[in-house]
Order: sequence, then C-alpha cells, then structure tokens
Amino acid sequence: MRGVRQIDYVISVSIFILIVFGIAMLSSASSDLGKLKFDDAYYYLKHQALYGLSLGIVGFLAGLYVPFGYYKKFAPVLLILSLGALILVFTPYGVTSGGAQRWIQLGPVTIQPAEILKLTFIIYLAAWLSSSRRDRQHGLLEGFLPFLAVSGIIGVLLLLQKSTSAVVIIMLTALGTYFVGGAKKIYILYAVLLGAAVLAGVIYFTPYRLDRVKTFFEPTQDSQNAGYQLNQSLITIGSGGIFGVGYGKSVSKVYLPEKIGDSIFAVIAEEFGFLGSIVLIGTFFAIVFQGYRLAKRTGDKFGKLLLVGFSTIIGVQAFIHIASTSGLIPLTGVPLPFISYGGTALAVFMTMSGIMLNLGKNA
Repeated sequence: MRGVRQIDYVISVSIFILIVFGIAMLSSASSDLGKLKFDDAYYYLKHQALYGLSLGIVGFLAGLYVPFGYYKKFAPVLLILSLGALILVFTPYGVTSGGAQRWIQLGPVTIQPAEILKLTFIIYLAAWLSSSRRDRQHGLLEGFLPFLAVSGIIGVLLLLQKSTSAVVIIMLTALGTYFVGGAKKIYILYAVLLGAAVLAGVIYFTPYRLDRVKTFFEPTQDSQNAGYQLNQSLITIGSGGIFGVGYGKSVSKVYLPEKIGDSIFAVIAEEFGFLGSIVLIGTFFAIVFQGYRLAKRTGDKFGKLLLVGFSTIIGVQAFIHIASTSGLIPLTGVPLPFISYGGTALAVFMTMSGIMLNLGKNA
C-alpha cells in the first residue's frame, strides 16, 4: 500500500481523465464513420479497446512496477529493435495508407513503429546521457556527432515513410533531453540550425509538403482541395462557440477528414466549446508541468532525463496537434496523445505514463 500512496496523483488523475475522455470522444467522432464503412457504429471504439487500451494497460503496469534500471540496461537493444521495425515498413510486411507507408501488419494487428520509437529513443538517450563519461554530454566526437548520427538515421527512415511530423516531434524532444543532459548550448544551436535547414529543404522539394505550407498562409485559396481539411477543421472549431453544442451532437464532423485521428481536437472543440478546450489543454499542461517538477526533484540522472523526455514529447505532440488543427501552424498528421484513434500510440503513451509514475515514487 505504501507504493500506491506514493503515486503522483496529478499525473495519474490527469492520465485517467484523458484516457476516459478519449474513449468517449472516439465513440462520438467515429460512430457515423464506423456505421458507413463497417456497418458497426462502435467498430473503431472496439478496435481501440482491443488493440490499444488492453496493450496500453499491460505497458502501463510494466512501466509502473518494473524497476526503471532495467530500461537503462536494455536501452540499446530496445532502440535497435525499434529501428528494425522501422525498416520492416519497407518490406512486404509494410502497409500503405493514404499514400504513406508507416505501418507493419502482424496477423490481425497493425503496428506503427514510429510511435514505438518515441518511447525507445527517449530511453536510449536518457541511458546514454546518464553514463559516467562526461564526454558524451560535452564532447564533439563522443557526444555531439554520435547524437547527430543516430538522430540522422532515425530522421531519414521517418522521412522515407512521409512522417515529417514524427521527425519534428522526436527531434524536438531529443534536443530538449540532450540539453538537460548537459550538452553545450552551441551544439544545441548547431543542431537546431541544421534541422531547420533540412526541414526547409524537404518541404521545398516535396510538392505535397509545400502545398500544406502554402495552404497555411492562404487557407481559402484552394478550399476544396489542398485547403479542405484545414477549412473544415476551422469551421468545426468555430461551430462550438464558448460552451459547445453538446457531447455527441457535432454536425460539422460529417465533413471533417481525419476526425478520429489528426483532427479530433476540432470535434472536441465543437462539442465542448472554447471552455472545454481550455480544460483539455490545462490537463495536458498539468502532466507536463508535474513531469518537469518531478524531474527537478529526482536525484537519479537517468530518471530525470526520462521524465524530461516523456513530459516533453507529450507536451510537444499535444501542442502540434491542437495548433495545426486550429490553423496556428501548418497542418500535419499528428494524433492527440491518449485521445486520437491509434492503438500503437495509445499503448506507447500509457507505457510512458507508467514509467513516469514509477519514477515519481522515487522522486
């Protein structure tokens, strides 16, 4: 019972709220789509529960009760397995959807390796940076260049899968973790400039990415094609007003692409309004703030970096999803943590949550 009393209630309650709310919102957002495609209004809800929530509970319990030192011990193996899974995407096991090849099919289960990499890369970075060798934080040959090399391999594999958003999320998180781990500020600056240059080049030389940027600056210019999703998202958000139209009463979602995934925040904003959206954002903020607070208190460097990495990636991904759906940044395909449809993402974020609570018991 002593361990139960030591669980951080801010993070645990916030995570519980997001998961329950996510199940409810998936039911609301997906009912018409499930009925249309599978003649089952609860198809997506059942699929999420069977392959996402159930595995997420296992991952959460493992994260909560397995001593976190084991993650440090097996960090290189976990990263190598994740990179192997990323490569499998390009084999006959790979699955293509919407023009992007990001998934692998294992029997009845479809897995998105990029989501798993978010977990394993943070664990690897935390283990590497918390080693006793100071050169790994401050040196060029043993620190910065290896960091760039591993990040570059990951970035190339993800870009080949047309997953630019995953690259941005993972690299921002990696830079934050590297900085807290003791990297020189000049190295962080070099990495940011290099990353920005690569991203700009990738966007410029790939028409569909460039179209998204152009649509961001002129959303009404091509409202029936490139700008359709953003315009429908803004209409859906605007329809909610201050208080929303009520749970399950969204009308605009019928015309909204990716309403159960990349655009689910728009459905939330319509049904619960501006006030409900603020509460949701506040819940994510509570997790991130408390995660950083626990990181500051813990004396174990590996644990500190895990808390920083997990808190950062939850915050960055939530921000990018909400901001892109709201037209504050160019639209990109990012699921909302704990809420959007996607079993791999839900299981990964629940595993992160379990590890955070485990670390919180020792902070």
